[in-house]
Amino acid sequence: NVIIFVKPNTCLAIYFLFFVCEQEPGILAGSLSKHFPPPYHLLTQEYLWTDKNTGNFYTTEQKMDREALCPEETKAEECIILHNAVVGPSGDLIQFPVIIEDINDNAPHFENSVIHLRVSEDVNVGTSFLLDDQAQDRDAGHNGKLHYHLKDSDGVFSLKVEEDEPFILLVVQTALDRETRDLYQMELVATDCGSEPLSATATLIVTVTDVNDNCPSFSSDSPRSVTVPGDSPKNMLVAQVRATDPDSGLNAAIVYSLSPKVSERAKKLFSLDSLTGHIRLTQDLQSDNTEELLLKVLASGHHCPPADTRVTVTVLPKANQELTFKIRFIAEHQNQTVVLPENQPPTVLAVLELHGDSSLKGSSLAIESEVPFTLSPQNGKYLLSTSKPLDYEMKSEHHISVVVHGRSAEGSVIAPSRRVIRVLVADVNDNAPQFLQSHYQLEVEENNQPGMSLLRVSASDADGGYNGRVTYRLDKHTSTIFNIDPVTGQLSVSASLDREQQGVHKITVFARDSGSPPLESVATVSIRVLDQNDNAPVFLTPHFIFFIPENVPPFAQVGRVGVTDPDEGENGKTELHVVNSSGPFVVDNTQGTLRTTTHLDRETDDRYELYLLAADHGHPAALTSTARVTIFVEDINDNQPKVILPSSNSSCQTVSSATNAGTIVTKIYAVDEDSGLNSEITYTVVAPKPVQNSSPFRVDFKTGNITVAQQLLRKDLGMHHLFIVVRDGGKPAPLYTTVWVNLLINESMGPCHLDRAPTWTGTSDLVQTPSKAPICEVEDTRSAQLTLFVGLGMMLVSTCLFVATAVLYLKQKRRSLQENKRGHIEENEIPLRLKDKYYSDG
Repeated sequence: NVIIFVKPNTCLAIYFLFFVCEQEPGILAGSLSKHFPPPYHLLTQEYLWTDKNTGNFYTTEQKMDREALCPEETKAEECIILHNAVVGPSGDLIQFPVIIEDINDNAPHFENSVIHLRVSEDVNVGTSFLLDDQAQDRDAGHNGKLHYHLKDSDGVFSLKVEEDEPFILLVVQTALDRETRDLYQMELVATDCGSEPLSATATLIVTVTDVNDNCPSFSSDSPRSVTVPGDSPKNMLVAQVRATDPDSGLNAAIVYSLSPKVSERAKKLFSLDSLTGHIRLTQDLQSDNTEELLLKVLASGHHCPPADTRVTVTVLPKANQELTFKIRFIAEHQNQTVVLPENQPPTVLAVLELHGDSSLKGSSLAIESEVPFTLSPQNGKYLLSTSKPLDYEMKSEHHISVVVHGRSAEGSVIAPSRRVIRVLVADVNDNAPQFLQSHYQLEVEENNQPGMSLLRVSASDADGGYNGRVTYRLDKHTSTIFNIDPVTGQLSVSASLDREQQGVHKITVFARDSGSPPLESVATVSIRVLDQNDNAPVFLTPHFIFFIPENVPPFAQVGRVGVTDPDEGENGKTELHVVNSSGPFVVDNTQGTLRTTTHLDRETDDRYELYLLAADHGHPAALTSTARVTIFVEDINDNQPKVILPSSNSSCQTVSSATNAGTIVTKIYAVDEDSGLNSEITYTVVAPKPVQNSSPFRVDFKTGNITVAQQLLRKDLGMHHLFIVVRDGGKPAPLYTTVWVNLLINESMGPCHLDRAPTWTGTSDLVQTPSKAPICEVEDTRSAQLTLFVGLGMMLVSTCLFVATAVLYLKQKRRSLQENKRGHIEENEIPLRLKDKYYSDG
């Protein structure tokens, strides 16, 4: 159905529907020819253009994107764009809606590319978990309907999607065991229902959380027997028992304890750390005999029966001989502690020399545990050296446990003795500060409050002390409106930002430590200034002046009305309207031009004054500005001269034969409604020059005044017909009209009459090729009258000869006839000299 609304004396607004898909350029979208006659002119041609003859309209290079043109909340509704067109010979303005039909041009999209879910390992098979992260599809209808499936789930999980509700459920298909597998990584695939389906993928990570379903047990490497020298000191580590629990967190916590059945002697000599499992001596040993003690150790877990292991400790008798060694430091040391800067190549720290009973054989020094140090024998002594450069950031203090092994002269093993050498690593400024991220990005709306905090950058330094103390500064070329706190790294701006002056600010931040020499690193901060609608549209000039010929067709371009808005996006998109004017003009917003709506006529209106209103599409409120437009309608030579005087071609005026030369006898008066040269009128007599030169009258070229050119003679008596061409000064070709001026030269000033207007027999091309044909054809009655009179005279003479008696009568009759002849000549015989025919120039 077509609904028509008619606005009186303005335009025709017709509403009907066209359906257009989101298509490529140049596709036929519909036609106006079924509803209206040509021509056709589409006022808004951003997305469609029309053939002015056929009425077919096609898609333009600017693709119709349904999702961009229609808001999200209208996804389930029709997307309608209104278009205006001028149709028909009368230029009716119509408006019609175009419904944009959706195509599947948007793939589904997950807001989060990774989805995390935590599931307890004791969950029942068949349990469902709601996935909050669902995919979105900007298309409508089937193109926006989504289906989901899982990939790489190994049959452990499946999906359940409610048909009537937009819920996605993850269903557990098999029993879970965190100790067997604690992490599942799958792909959640969303596919739309378009004819050529599009899909999106998100990574689904399921973490299996622990429950306390395992108990502690002692590992195979837990010691079962140890030997302790009889002179071991208090707190010496005897052994460390180890138990494990496959669970995690608190469920894997193990508490060690001694069984109540352990002997009192064992309880007195040994202690057990409940957390680490370390067994230590509670006192110094001074044993001269061998002794075996049995320790039963329990490992307890939460809600679990304790596991147990047995450790047999053999206490050896103390040695009668003692092995010792002397330390002579080479490296820098303080209070028997070596101080060594980090990053040094392998360096000799000290010389170790054995001391003791000379009867001891096979004694040697060795380093316990793995440390970055070595002992190398040299000439009965040992050199203690670093095996690699030390790193303060990895470990700032080392303890080297040096053990002396030996045998007595009888070959019995002497209990080893130990000595710990302490090494401190001195920090060197070998680490530059490191930013948490090398590039920071943020968005800030323009017109912010001065002093606003932007973000806080942070850098850390692995060095210690002053070497690790970090301060911040900005690059020297950074705008002075940006500041940074040297201690906290807080970046702020002291002035309001203006997107129109600068849309993006890139700031270089340096983090510098306090070492000597100092080290520093660099990070960049990119600040994108978001637009606000703080600029009204600006016309290129406050007053536009245009000149347009009056013969332009409707919808012709008057001129461009330039307007700019420095804002961006919708805030900078402007639309023009004509206000405070009823003139025949409209704004073509697609071209930014002012156009006519009807034919113009300078003779009706030669000037138009109107105002343009420019409004942007900004939010929360649109900004506007106005400009004045003056349109001057230029004249076109579209009006030919109109002769006012004489009033007709058959009018006649009598001129006395006594009129002096130079006297104005009459005037040709004509007007032209055009202006300028187009209205300048000239008057020309069309006749050959010899004839013009012999004519008793002259016509003034500019004024149209007709004067007596010379003293009138007897030969000039009679009727004179002047064929006058009245021309204007139009270019390229003037327009003209013609008029006959009929002048009767007579001795008396009686009224003058013409029975009919003269007839022009020359060429019709009066402007370019004046005619040489005679001006007019009027019957010559003078010779006929003379012949008649002579015949009558001869008849009268013959009558006198043959009839003498009638002489007196005939004489009287002749007088009477002569009187009649004289009256006839005075009234009808006008000497027109028409045998000398008038010709126009050519």
